[in-house]
Amino acid sequence: MLEKNAKVGKKYIVVIPSKIRRKIGLKEGEMLRVRLEENHIVMERLADPFKTLAEVVGEPYEEEVDEKRAERWLRDASR
Repeated sequence: MLEKNAKVGKKYIVVIPSKIRRKIGLKEGEMLRVRLEENHIVMERLADPFKTLAEVVGEPYEEEVDEKRAERWLRDASR
C-alpha cells in the first residue's frame, strides 16, 4: 500500500502527493468523487465520459465512408 501525508491548506485545498498521482496517472483537471465512509475521507477518480465513449465507439464516425462500408456489408451479407 502506498501511503503519504497531505496537509489541508487555505480554502481546505489538499494536494495529492506526487508519488500517488504518478502511480494512478492522475492529471490536473480530472474529477474526483469525495465521500465519507465512517470517519474516513475517500477520494475516487471518476472516469472521463469522453474517453470512455471514444474507447467504446473507436474512431470518429465519418458518414460518407461508414455509410458506404455499411451498405457493402449489407449487400455482401444478403447474398
